[in-house]
Amino acid sequence: MMFNGERVRLTDQLKDEFVKSYEELGGLGERVLGFAYSELPKEYTKDYKFTQKPTENFPKDDLTFVGLLSLIDPPREGVPEAVDICKRARIKVFMVTGDHPITAQAIAKSVGIIDQHVMDAGKATVVKGDDIRAWEAIADPVARQAKWDAALSHQQIVFARVSPAHKLQIVENNQRRGEVVAVTGDGVNDAPALKKGDIGVAMGIAGKDVSKEAADMILMDDNFASIVNGVEEGRLIFDNLK
Repeated sequence: MMFNGERVRLTDQLKDEFVKSYEELGGLGERVLGFAYSELPKEYTKDYKFTQKPTENFPKDDLTFVGLLSLIDPPREGVPEAVDICKRARIKVFMVTGDHPITAQAIAKSVGIIDQHVMDAGKATVVKGDDIRAWEAIADPVARQAKWDAALSHQQIVFARVSPAHKLQIVENNQRRGEVVAVTGDGVNDAPALKKGDIGVAMGIAGKDVSKEAADMILMDDNFASIVNGVEEGRLIFDNLK
């Protein structure tokens, strides 16, 4: 690693200190990036075309760790209030993210998706992508569904370090349980889950064209609170029609 301008050996003690720092920053809801570099041989000139497809054409070993960088992506104004309205309206809000579980849990707590007292009571959980991979590897379909049902029976849920394929599996297993599922997404890989959901909501600003085409509704301001406003208006119209 690089320390005070010099390369030194990365010891287990230093690794533990970096992990501790990362966990502290992640616990504050900050996203943490790690940086390292490698000195490439002379044949890798400025004009060399680096690529990772179909395979990497450059070495990635003998890296020198440089340090950590943390950044915060604060939730939009009105999101905590919108999540609280969802709770009172009996709407379960799941957080599905690729972030580290520690960071995901901290962000979820900051907006009210997870409450500490609910977590302490054992009614909230953080499901990792590795957990889903382990469930899907179970050959017995009854045992596999039992794992999903045990997780989805929690009152509050955060899915962390998950892939777009996992997002589709989350939708399918909720629908299997008889839930009406609304899905939000903005990327190309979100399209299957958007299409599978009972209603797919794509982002109008950050969303890719593929996700917009797969969705049933496009959110013009990319704001979660606008979805809640739409549900509120829809329920009002439904009540007036009854």
